[in-house]
This record gives sequence, C-alpha cells and structure tokens, in this order.
Amino acid sequence: MTATKGRRQRHPQAPSEKRRYQVKRAVFAVCLILLAAAIAALGTWQVERLAWKRDLIARVDQRVHAAPVPAPTRAEWSKVNAADDEYRRVTAVGMLANDKETLVYASTILGPGYWVMAPLTLAEGTSILVNRGFVPTDRRDPASRREGELSGPVEITGLMRMTEPKGSLLQSNDVAADRWYSRDVAAIAEKRGISAVAPYFIDADATANPGGLPVGGLTIIAFPNNHLLYAITWYGLAAMVLALLVFILRGEKAAMKRSG
Repeated sequence: MTATKGRRQRHPQAPSEKRRYQVKRAVFAVCLILLAAAIAALGTWQVERLAWKRDLIARVDQRVHAAPVPAPTRAEWSKVNAADDEYRRVTAVGMLANDKETLVYASTILGPGYWVMAPLTLAEGTSILVNRGFVPTDRRDPASRREGELSGPVEITGLMRMTEPKGSLLQSNDVAADRWYSRDVAAIAEKRGISAVAPYFIDADATANPGGLPVGGLTIIAFPNNHLLYAITWYGLAAMVLALLVFILRGEKAAMKRSG
C-alpha cells in the first residue's frame, strides 16, 4: 500500500454529476445569448426609430417652408391629424373675437408670459382658435394693448398645431378658475361658448401687430433625436454580454485543461 504524502487525490466526476454540470452550463450560455439578442433587438428598434425621426423632421421642414395653403374647412376636419398636418403653413380669413380671448401660460425666449388665444370666425360660421402670439405678464390685460386687438376681416397666416388636451406635464388646466397651461381647443371653446370650432389651432406667424403685441412667430420646432446614441448603447451592451459569455467559457476550458 502506497501513501501519497502532501498530495490530494483527484476523484473523477460521476457521469450524472458531469451531465448536470454540462446542462447548467448550456442553460447559462443560452440565457446569456438570449439576453444579448434581446438587447440587440432594442438597438435595432432604435435604428428604426432613427429612420422614422429623420423622415418626420424632413417632412416637417418641408411643410414649414412651403407656401401657405387654406386651413382645413369643416368638411376636412375629420381627416386632420398630427402625422400629416402638424406645422403645415396655412391661411385663414375671418373676424377675431377679441372679447373671447384666452390667456395660456407660456415660457418663451422673451421670458414668461402668456399666449393670446382668440377665435377667428370664418364666413361659413365656423371658428378656428388662433394663437396670436406672446404677451408679457404685465401686459396680460387687454386694456394695456388695445392697438393689437384687430377689428374687421383679417388674414391669419401661421402653422397648424394640434390640440393640447388637459394641461402641461407640470400643470393641469383649471377650467373653473380660467387658468390655462396648454392650448386645449375643446376645453377653451366650451369655456368661451365657441361653437363649431376646428379641432386644431393656428400659431400666427411673425407678422407684426399694431402696438407690437402680441408677438407672433415664436413657435419652437424641435424634435429630440438621440436614437443613434441609444442604438450604439444597446448594441454595445449586447456585445459586452457576449464577451462575458466567451470569457467564462474560455476560463472553464482552461480550468478543465489544468485539472485534466
């Protein structure tokens, strides 16, 4: 009988134990591969979103710089939608109902103040809410800017905008108190008793008003476009997961060689 002093005898793994280890290893590898595939799919989705966003920006840019067209009439209201009409340059002729104007809180490059929303009554009897432009807080009272309250038929040129229901991200409209934080066409029309109102409003262009107020043409057109960065991030994470899998498998293979 021979004794091996100071050496640990190696016992080969039982077949069932080795099989269980191989199954666990395979399941772990499959899980990492599926995780990498899911993360890569998110990257691909961001690439698709990038193409969509670039197309949107191109379409909006084309609308903004195109010649103005007549604003959609009542017969066309049902077809109005953001995808096809947002920021389209339009014109409308009618009478401004200055006594029914609504002030909507605004933060602009000119500072805090209000958008002056006034209904434009068309010859056919319908109305379009017009964002005539910005007034500072100290000029919110119509009596302080009477020169800018146009009378008689006027032609409004500006950008079509979609209604902004309920309020802003930070504040909800308080209809009862007549405090407005978004240009909710339906709610404003109901509050002011305006019937047959278009489902959109018009941001008036920079054409100067008598007395200088309201100040139009302050529409900000900006579309965040970080999809390429997001796609690179997701693809990078997928590559890291696969690199982790390769590192683990190589380490196990090296350990097996040393033990063999």
